[in-house]
Formats: sequence, C-alpha cells, structure tokens
Amino acid sequence: MNEYAIVPSPDARLTGRALGIDVGGTGIKAAVVDVASGQLVTERLRERTPRRATPEALLDVVVDVVRRLEATGVLTPDLPAGAGFPSVIRAGRALTATQLNRSWIGAPVQEMLEQRLGRPVVVLNDADAAGVGEMALGAGQGQSGVVLLLALGTGIGSALFVDGQLVPNLQLGHVEFHCRDAESRLSSAARTRRKMGWKKWGGEFSELLAHYEAYLWPDLIILGGGLARKFPKYRKFLKTNAPLVAAAMGNTAGIVGAARVGSNATRAS
Repeated sequence: MNEYAIVPSPDARLTGRALGIDVGGTGIKAAVVDVASGQLVTERLRERTPRRATPEALLDVVVDVVRRLEATGVLTPDLPAGAGFPSVIRAGRALTATQLNRSWIGAPVQEMLEQRLGRPVVVLNDADAAGVGEMALGAGQGQSGVVLLLALGTGIGSALFVDGQLVPNLQLGHVEFHCRDAESRLSSAARTRRKMGWKKWGGEFSELLAHYEAYLWPDLIILGGGLARKFPKYRKFLKTNAPLVAAAMGNTAGIVGAARVGSNATRAS
C-alpha cells in the first residue's frame, strides 16, 4: 500500500474511531481517536523511547502501550490504526534513522507493526502525521496555498502542504545551517543542550526560517512539537514574512493525524 496515496484531504469527512500512534525520538504516544472531531476517546498513553532504540526494543514499548489501550475495552480488534514514525517512509519502509538506531534503515516498519499488533497499520513520517492533524482540525484548518509545519522537539520535523495536499517526507531539519545539520543547532533538544535563552535561540531560528521562506514562500508557518506550548515565550523574537502561529493541537497532532490516515486507508480499501 502507498501510505501517501491514502492521506485524506483536510476537508475529508471521516467518521468512527481509530488508533493513533506517534513514535518520536524521545517518547512513544498513543490513543484512540474520534477521527471526525480529533478528540481523544481514551487517555493519551506515553512511554519513553528506549535509549538504544533498536527495532526489537522500540516495538516492545509500542506493543505494551497498545495492549494497555486494548485493556480499556475502547480499542477493539476491528479499529484501524495509523502510526507516525521518525523516518522517511516509502512503501512502509524506514529509509532514515536520525533519531533511532541505524538498524531501522531499510526495515519494513509497517509490516513489523502489523505483525506485532495483530491489526492493519498505516505508517507515515511523524511530522507528516502531525501536519495531517493540524490541517484537518487545528491551526491549518481551511488554509489554502502553501502551509509549512515545523515540529520542534528532539529534532526539527517538517511537513509541507500545497492547497491541502501533502508533499511527503520533507526533511528541512537536515538542511545545512552554520555548517551543521539545522536540527543539531536549533531543535528543542539542541536549545537545551546549548543552554540558549529564548532571545538568542529566536534570533538564530529566525535566520533558519528566512532560508525556508526563500525556498518555499509559504502562506502560513505552523510551529508544533514540544515547543508549541511555549510559543508565547519566544514569539516576539521570531521574524517571518508569512503569518506564524502555534500548532493548535500541541502534542496530540501526530496521534490524530496518524489515526485519520489509518481510518481513511480502511475506507479506501
């Protein structure tokens, strides 16, 4: 299955419930989602991503989280599932592993999840999943033109939409910036590691945003990931040409977007 062929348009009217899984470099989160409203109908469960995030170690954590959701009785065997994964994803395989163990490169993530969880799962890039959620039910709702979402967390994830259609696997966190990978200087984790205050970080990040704007000319920039909830602390230090807003769904965007893609895959099959 081409996971990107079944990404629903932001205005697609989906109904029912689906499991959303969001695998990140720091945490693994999951919940059952009402795909029409984006509301979580279970508690959002979160566990830390294993320090040595090999396929076996990481999948053990995902299985544990999903089994706990199944134990609530809300996650039933018939519900579809989607998973955001921190990698370029093509035909269900991971092609990169910046935040995970390198043994993930080339791994059939979708097939592995389906086997371990015993249910159909659609896998897509984690930032793409967050973008799907925000475009349908969050800060990008109703927005036409070019929309860029940046997920600021362990790394810098990026998702691009043109008139609501996803351009998959954009890897803007890995453009060269001051002779380094951009995310190694300016992600949330990098800001902490470099002991940067908001003003200094905002100055550098504005410079990076200027590069992105020169490449893409977005009509709207959405900042998501873990730093979205701290937007008021640093907004005044950021300068852009395009309107700049915080993600409305915060850290649940990836779960909701993944669930919507999983639900749409079932509908399309």
